[in-house]
Amino acid sequence: MKLATRHWDRHKNGGLSFTELGFGTAPFGNLYTAIDDAEARAILECAWGSGVRYFDTAPLYGFGLAETRLGAFLRNRPRDSFTLSSKVGRLLRATTPDRRDGIGKWFDVPSRREIYDYGYDGVLRSLEFSLERLGLDRIDILYAHDLDVFNHGSRKNLDARLREFMQGGYRALLRLRDEGVIHAFGAGVNEWEPAEWLAERGDFDIFLLAGRYTLLEQRAAQSFLPLCRRRGIGLTIGGPYNSGILASGPRAGAYYNYAPAPAETIERVTRIDAICARHGVRMIDAAFQFPLRESAVLSVMPGGQSVDQMNDNLQASRADIPAALWQELKAAGLLEHDND
Repeated sequence: MKLATRHWDRHKNGGLSFTELGFGTAPFGNLYTAIDDAEARAILECAWGSGVRYFDTAPLYGFGLAETRLGAFLRNRPRDSFTLSSKVGRLLRATTPDRRDGIGKWFDVPSRREIYDYGYDGVLRSLEFSLERLGLDRIDILYAHDLDVFNHGSRKNLDARLREFMQGGYRALLRLRDEGVIHAFGAGVNEWEPAEWLAERGDFDIFLLAGRYTLLEQRAAQSFLPLCRRRGIGLTIGGPYNSGILASGPRAGAYYNYAPAPAETIERVTRIDAICARHGVRMIDAAFQFPLRESAVLSVMPGGQSVDQMNDNLQASRADIPAALWQELKAAGLLEHDND
C-alpha cells in the first residue's frame, strides 16, 4: 500500500512533495540510547522500502551523527526522489569527551559543544557544514532550530535570540531562497507562540511544530493554524505522541514533553485511550492521524529507534479512523479544536 503524499507549492514554482509519514532523525543521533550503524541503516531501509520520502535532520542530533548517517543512506538515490530538511541556529565546536555537550542525552556521539548562532554568517556556515556531513548537493528546507523558551530558558533570552535571527539569519535564508539554493525556510520549534510571532513578521514558508498540535493538545489551532492557512504556510508535525504517552498509553512512567507525565496528563490520556478502545482503534493510530485532519499539515514525523517502531508508525499512517471516534472525543471535551 503506497504512502499518501501531500504537495505544497506556495511560490508556484513546482513546490515540494511530502509523504504524510515523514522521517525524523533525532533517534539516529543516539538520543537517550545508542544504536549502531547497521541498525540505523536497517530502519532507513524499512522506511524507504515502505515509501517514506520526506526526511528531517539537524546538526544537533548526535552532534552531526544523524546528518552523517542519513547522508550516507540517501547519497546514491536520485536527488529529486525525496524531500530533505535540516536546521540552522547552532554551530558545532570540537572539544574533549569530558567537556562535550549532551552527556546523558546523546550517547556514543562526536565530542562537540553546541554554539547558538542565529546570525547571517552563522546560518550560511551551518548550511555549508550540513552539506558536508550529508554529502549531498542541496537541502530543500532549512528550519531555524529551537527559537523557543523551552531551549533558551526565559522569554527575555528568547527575545534576544529572535532579534538576532530576524536581523541576521532571516536575511540569509531569504537570500538562499531567492537564489534557489534552498526551496523554502521556516523554524523548527517546541512552542507555537514563537512560530506565530515569526509568521507575523516575516515571509516564512513552513514551520516544524514539535508536540504542540496533537491529539493531546491543540491550542495552536486558536490563532496560529488559521494564520498559516491564510498565508499558505505549511506545517510539519514532530512529536505527535507527545514524547511517548500517546504511543505507550497512560501507564506508570509514561513520558510527556520529555519528562514523566504529570497526573492530570495521565488522566486525560486515560480518557482518550478509553474512547479509542470503544471504537476498536489503537490510540497511537488516532494520535498519528489527528494532525493530518488540518489542511495546513503536510507531514507527521513520529521518529523511530527500531524497525519495530518504524513498522508501528507505518501501521499508524495507514489506519482508517472512523468519524464517530473524533465526534465522541469532541463531545467529551477532549478535543479543544477539530476540523469537523
